[in-house]
Amino acid sequence: MTGSATVLRRERIADRLIRPVLITAAIGVTGVRIFTHEVHFRPWTTALFFVVALFAVVSLMPWNRIPARTQTTLASGYAVSAAVLLALAPQTFAPMFAYLAAAVAGIKLASRTAAIWIAVLDAVCCAVAVAVVGAVTPAADDWPWWLALSVGLPVLLGIARRDRRNALFNAERAASEARRAAASESREAALLERTRIARELHDVLGHSLTGIALQLDMADALGTKGRDAEAGEAVRRARSLAVDGIGRMRQAVHELREGALPLEDTLAALCAGELVPFEVEGSAGPLGGGVAHTLVRAAQEALTNAAKHAPGTGRAVKLVFSSETVTLVVTNGPAGRRAAPDTGGGMGLVGMRERATALGGSAQAGPAPDGGWTVEIRLPRMG
Repeated sequence: MTGSATVLRRERIADRLIRPVLITAAIGVTGVRIFTHEVHFRPWTTALFFVVALFAVVSLMPWNRIPARTQTTLASGYAVSAAVLLALAPQTFAPMFAYLAAAVAGIKLASRTAAIWIAVLDAVCCAVAVAVVGAVTPAADDWPWWLALSVGLPVLLGIARRDRRNALFNAERAASEARRAAASESREAALLERTRIARELHDVLGHSLTGIALQLDMADALGTKGRDAEAGEAVRRARSLAVDGIGRMRQAVHELREGALPLEDTLAALCAGELVPFEVEGSAGPLGGGVAHTLVRAAQEALTNAAKHAPGTGRAVKLVFSSETVTLVVTNGPAGRRAAPDTGGGMGLVGMRERATALGGSAQAGPAPDGGWTVEIRLPRMG
């Protein structure tokens, strides 16, 4: 629970406990003293006491669903009747009702202007009633009219309390909306993460299966020519690729969850496994989210495509760092013999372009001047 929610809860508890206790005490003590002490015009005072007590009980109820005009009427009636009761029974607990009426106007009424006018009405009526009663029945213990004007001051406390309660409510609502927005963003981030992991695993699996398919095709071709030893070697390489693919899938999940190795180290290990020369140009540094993963998967796909479509030719990987971008270049020589059939899988050039574009970069592939093929992926370092 937030701090504003805790304070708001305390405010509500105070409203539910303190004001009811005060009003109950005022009604009880005033009722007893009216019937046991001397008051002015007892019949009228007694009747007015019950009216004021009724207004006080009504003020404890929620006014949210009451029309604004009815709220103003109730607050005005409470203020006027309490002011007159103060003048008729000044030596009882009745003056508290006049002060409570002003406070209720400040707390209950949404309009500050209306609340202040009712407080002024409360004070003026109280002063006039005290003056009239004092003139009709002079007594040394009556209130002076100027002191009766102070009964309107609690309206300021009521307005301050209402403003504080509204501020706490708005703060709690803003905090609740922020929590909902954060939860929604978290769910969206989780969905995006799941999609990214699924795509990465698809790419790793496609790369591995393509290599396995190539080795099995080679084994089949060698077997039909009676070259069983070489065919067996191709099958063993296919098995090795399968085991390696499982390891790469685990590594991909680990990298996605825990953070990948530096890009240049990952590509160096990849090229070493493929027996492909690897070159780094420029100064390596921090990369934005997804950049390293995209370049690693693109290198795997490009190397697999080169082995599939131009088997036996030389392949090379180059990584170029600049101040703003990082560029991956994968090249292979011209096809010297028939390319292996396309077995599908992996990102493909379309997938490379989609990922590069999503990160604010570009992907190009085309023939090289020597008749080979070049794949170039350029991404912003902090994409």
